[in-house]
Amino acid sequence: MIYMDNAATTMHKPQAVIDAVIAAMGSMGNAGRGANEASLSASRVIYNTRDKLCRLFGAESPKQIAFTNNSTESLNIAIKGLLKPGDHVITTMLEHNSVLRPLYEMEKKGVKLTIIKSDEKGTFDLKDMDEAVIPETKMIVCTNGSNLTGNYIDISKVGELALRKGLLFVVDASQTAGVFPIDVQKMHVDVLCFTGHKGLLGPQGVGGIYVREGLSVRPLKSGGSGVQTYSRTHPAEMPTALEAGTLNGHGIAGLGAAVDYIQEAGQDKIREKEQSLMRRFYEGVRDIPGVKIYGDFRTWERCAIVTLNIGDYDSSEVSDELLTEYGISTRPGGHCAPLMHEALGTVEQGAVRFSFSHYNTEEEVDKAILAIRELASD
Repeated sequence: MIYMDNAATTMHKPQAVIDAVIAAMGSMGNAGRGANEASLSASRVIYNTRDKLCRLFGAESPKQIAFTNNSTESLNIAIKGLLKPGDHVITTMLEHNSVLRPLYEMEKKGVKLTIIKSDEKGTFDLKDMDEAVIPETKMIVCTNGSNLTGNYIDISKVGELALRKGLLFVVDASQTAGVFPIDVQKMHVDVLCFTGHKGLLGPQGVGGIYVREGLSVRPLKSGGSGVQTYSRTHPAEMPTALEAGTLNGHGIAGLGAAVDYIQEAGQDKIREKEQSLMRRFYEGVRDIPGVKIYGDFRTWERCAIVTLNIGDYDSSEVSDELLTEYGISTRPGGHCAPLMHEALGTVEQGAVRFSFSHYNTEEEVDKAILAIRELASD
């Protein structure tokens, strides 16, 4: 199988990640729940991974990184833990449902929501975001990279706007963490939400949230923490405040090994390889009659995603043909990005997404180009 669904999850993981998870499964106790070596070892692994992520994202301190299950949980924590009735929040049509659905929930509770429109290339104008700010505006929530078009959003510019206007800035880094450089302090990011199983090359079921030092977020959950047992309230200090219950220590061990791999292989080199494969594929299919490609390709500084349709064929039919006839895995349909499909005019048809990893090869890309050429000629 030629796997080109890496925006959903990176299936091919570094061997060091697999080894770290296996080792943890055979040795790890429950961090903070005992004085035995197995428990203390788990605590060390978890802290070390927290520290690696702190340095990767330019955070003030490891304690500002809390572990979650994924970006969805992180975004729910941020949105529901910072907004209250009467607040106004700004987001964009580029967003994933992990942003939109919590915002719609908060809208029903009295939060006012403004969604910045996108053009047909999947981009928005920062001026529109600036003009949307009103006295009640509290937050901007924005993706760092579209999971549908691959368009990269310069969050440093959005962060500057948020800083100038005195707003909180929450970033969904699901598609960019581990691939693009992120410095939360330089980019004026108050909350960064990320998952471990995509560009960070870690296991599924582990992600995280960075919260700026001094910012308090209402926890989504409360319960066991391993500390302050006799208090009736959950601890307020980070990261414990957002980590009720036993953490996925085995997954965190794998994530720590993944960050080491990224640092050793070179984040820039990984991104350049993926973007090179994306460009090769784009240039190979863009002039095929009947093929329509979505997104802004005026720059190559983008996520390694090419999304397309062939004529009027349903995207699921095309994706099925790619898999059954050519052994190529892609993702069709709505991609949990309903507003982006509205902007692109693909609500009914959906779209076929090719998303590349540095583990893909030029030979695989050429086979995918040939497959699209043959399907388009049928």
